[in-house]
Amino acid sequence: MSEQNGPAPEVDQPDAVTAEVVDEPTAPATGQVPGEDDDPAARQLAERTEDLQRVTAEYANYRRRVDRDRVTVVDQAAERFAGQLIPVVDDIERAREHGDLTGAFKVVADRVLGLLDGLGVTTFGAPGDPFDPALHEAVLHDTSADVQVPTATTVLRPGFRRGDRVLRTAMVGVTDPEQPAPAAPVTAEDTPAG
Repeated sequence: MSEQNGPAPEVDQPDAVTAEVVDEPTAPATGQVPGEDDDPAARQLAERTEDLQRVTAEYANYRRRVDRDRVTVVDQAAERFAGQLIPVVDDIERAREHGDLTGAFKVVADRVLGLLDGLGVTTFGAPGDPFDPALHEAVLHDTSADVQVPTATTVLRPGFRRGDRVLRTAMVGVTDPEQPAPAAPVTAEDTPAG
């Protein structure tokens, strides 16, 4: 073997600076996926995904709106139907007060009252309830020392409600507390001499 004492042949050595990996793409500041601008399939996938998310959100909102509207329509129909039954219930109660609620008429009356119960309709307005203008229609007025606040003491016609909604106010007589007589002013003549 022979040795060469001459200079070693030059081999291309990469610079220390160029030895770093420069092929890694960096994500743009806009938040796009790396290489998205270069790849039409990735761009189209992102657009379709956004479209699908938008359509899914619109459909969810549509379903909520339809469900809410359906409940509203059912509530309105039930309230209209109950409103038409209320005068019949008044007649049934008058017949009960006069002792005419017997036989087949009693069976029909019980069914009508059962319909109102099934709709969630309740009555309100009992003697002794505090007067509330949103619930009571005052047609009589009186004063008494027996009450501390305005009170519905006489119920001429009961009220009906379904949930929080008042279908008909109760017609009542209201009793207010008596106002104390105003005190006479004290004068110097009224004070005893001491």
